[in-house]
Amino acid sequence: MSAPANIGDLAALADVASRAKPVHVICLGLSALDQIWRVDRPFAGGSEKIKAVAYGTLGGGMAANASVAVARLGASVAFWGRAGNDAAGHEMKSAFIAEGVDVENFRLFPNGRSSVSGIIVDSSGERQIVNFRGLYPEAADWLPLEAVARASSVLADPRWVEGAATLFREARARGVPTVLDGDMADAEVFEQLLPLTDHAIFSEPALASFAGSADDQSLAALGRFGCRVIAVTRGESGVSWYENGQQHRQAAFAVDVVDTTGAGDVFHGAYALAIGAGLDVRAAMTFSTATAAMKCRHAGGRNGIPDINECLVFMRTKP
Repeated sequence: MSAPANIGDLAALADVASRAKPVHVICLGLSALDQIWRVDRPFAGGSEKIKAVAYGTLGGGMAANASVAVARLGASVAFWGRAGNDAAGHEMKSAFIAEGVDVENFRLFPNGRSSVSGIIVDSSGERQIVNFRGLYPEAADWLPLEAVARASSVLADPRWVEGAATLFREARARGVPTVLDGDMADAEVFEQLLPLTDHAIFSEPALASFAGSADDQSLAALGRFGCRVIAVTRGESGVSWYENGQQHRQAAFAVDVVDTTGAGDVFHGAYALAIGAGLDVRAAMTFSTATAAMKCRHAGGRNGIPDINECLVFMRTKP
């Protein structure tokens, strides 16, 4: 087991916040428009109608939320992805621009259809999600791979496999760290991407689906793919990971949870930033866990993401 990181281990992050240490992250993958209904209780099953107490729309998607997290935390970030040249695509692009995310390579395809999600959030902050993944070309030959040379780290989710593989191969060739958001995907997706991944961080459901179980033994077995770090986020139980064949854990920070939507995405964005800033894995896990916890105190997938200084203050005052 690893000891908790101290604030000294995280000093490089203060340099990111002050712009003394430039960090640039490329995030590639899914951008979706989230339509969110807040309810007193979720669907119980079967044919049923429930009343919403609130409704709103918000940009979402794993890599998309991660890119917003990087921007809010104070680093430079570009989002590479696909959407339709439709109302949802333009709304997502405008939201990125408002957050300071570089969208030069967020392509809106004329004959494409954007990804849209419906999210039910109950009074305890738990959620149910249905997602239309969108329709657009799979080819990634238009990506400006020369830009990878300027990146401190790159992150991808498993929704655009050709794009993620193309980005990770280029990053690996240039010695740029690769971070995979291991969300739900077919087994062949992970079999293709994990050998190209330096830091693979799964959700518990995705790990159980791919490895047959979400326990530590199943996690350790994924070391066969050669990742430097293989990890699983466990919600209120924190995060477990294997590095150099050794198991480590980071406990979750205790907060009053309002909404867990986007917490994993924020974790991944914070982690990619931390690795890009040169933090060791233990410090990066601690920082990412704290950032995700702070987000959970607010409703919405992007609300409540702190800047680096706010996160460091939070970590000083929380056990």
